[in-house]
Amino acid sequence: MTTDLHGKPQAATFLSLYADDVAFVTEEAPATTLQDFINQLSTASSRLDSVGINGAEELDTAAIYLSDAAHNASGTDQIALFNQADEHLRDVTDMVDEYRLMV
Repeated sequence: MTTDLHGKPQAATFLSLYADDVAFVTEEAPATTLQDFINQLSTASSRLDSVGINGAEELDTAAIYLSDAAHNASGTDQIALFNQADEHLRDVTDMVDEYRLMV
């Protein structure tokens, strides 16, 4: 697996940045693997959308990019897919904060 600018594996970076917030929405333990995280993103997207939080569909889009990066890409293509996923996850914390106020 490729690494980010800090030398960390990309998957580990996503988990460290977003897994806790996504897990709050899914009401599950934070994902420890990229595949679990991808699955949780889909669940979180559905739940956020069901309560009217703007941008929820971005999580599904990120899940697609992450899945492609994990299963179908390597090298610079994989890095590009991880970067695309990151773009779609940038507002996760804000979305989850809004969700916390609703539940």
